[in-house]
Amino acid sequence: MITSNKLNSDSPIAFFDSGIGGLTVLNKVKKVLPDESFIYYGDTVHMPYGEKTKEQLLEYSDNIFRFFEEKGCKAVVMACNTTSSVIYNDVAGKYNFKLYPIVQSVAEVLSGLNIKRLGIFATRATIESKAYSKNIARYNQNIEVFGQFCPDWVHFVEENSMDKPENIKIIKADLDKMLANEPERIVLGCTHYPFLLDVLSQFAPKDMFIDPALYFAEYIKNDLTENNLITQAANRFEEFYVSSSPELFKSSSKMFYDVENMPELLTF
Repeated sequence: MITSNKLNSDSPIAFFDSGIGGLTVLNKVKKVLPDESFIYYGDTVHMPYGEKTKEQLLEYSDNIFRFFEEKGCKAVVMACNTTSSVIYNDVAGKYNFKLYPIVQSVAEVLSGLNIKRLGIFATRATIESKAYSKNIARYNQNIEVFGQFCPDWVHFVEENSMDKPENIKIIKADLDKMLANEPERIVLGCTHYPFLLDVLSQFAPKDMFIDPALYFAEYIKNDLTENNLITQAANRFEEFYVSSSPELFKSSSKMFYDVENMPELLTF
C-alpha cells in the first residue's frame, strides 16, 4: 500500500464521477485548498453509475485510476457516492495515490449529529449497498437510517430540467415518501442532488438537508495536511476529461463549476 512519504506534495489531486455532479465536490475542495492543482474525469458515456453492476464499476474505475497514476496524482477523490459505496473496499490500497471515498469519509461526521432519525437520498446502488447505514453504525448505533433511491434525479440535474413542473412533481413525491419516515435531517447522498435543493426547500426546511461535500472537503484538507501533502508549488493547473460529449459537459457544468477550457475527450 502506498505511503504518504512516497507521494509528491506538488502533484495534482484527481476527481472522478459519472458526469458533472462531482464538480460540486471539486468546487468545495478548491475553496479550502485554493493552491492545489486538479484533474477531473467525468465518465459521461457510462452515466448514471447508480444503475451499473459492481463488475462494471470496477472496470470503469480501474481504467480511470490507471490514467490518474500515469498523471502522477497524489490523491484521488471518489466524488461519486455510488462507487464509494459499492467498490471502495475492493480498490483501496491497490493504486499509487491516496484514495478518498465520500461515503466512508463523511460517515463519522454524520454519526456525530445529535439526532435519532436520518434520511439518505441516493442512487439505487448506494442504497442497496447500505454503505451509509453500515458506516454510520460503526460510530453511532443509535441513529436510525432511512435510505431511499431516486431514479430520476440525476437525469434532471444533467439535463438542467429540475424546474419543469412534471419533474418538480416527481421530486416532491420522492420527498413526501421520505418525510413519512419523520427524519430529522436528510443527506443528499449523490453529488447531483444538492442542485435540487431549491426545489426540495419549497416543500421542507432548507436546513433539513445535508450536502456531504461540505464535510468531505474539510476531511480531505485535514488528511492531506496531517500527511504533509499540501502543495508548495507556485503554479497551479486544472485539467478536465470526459468520455463523451465535451461540449455538453462544458455547457452543463456552468451551474456546478467554471470550466474554462473545453474538456478533452478520453475513452478507454
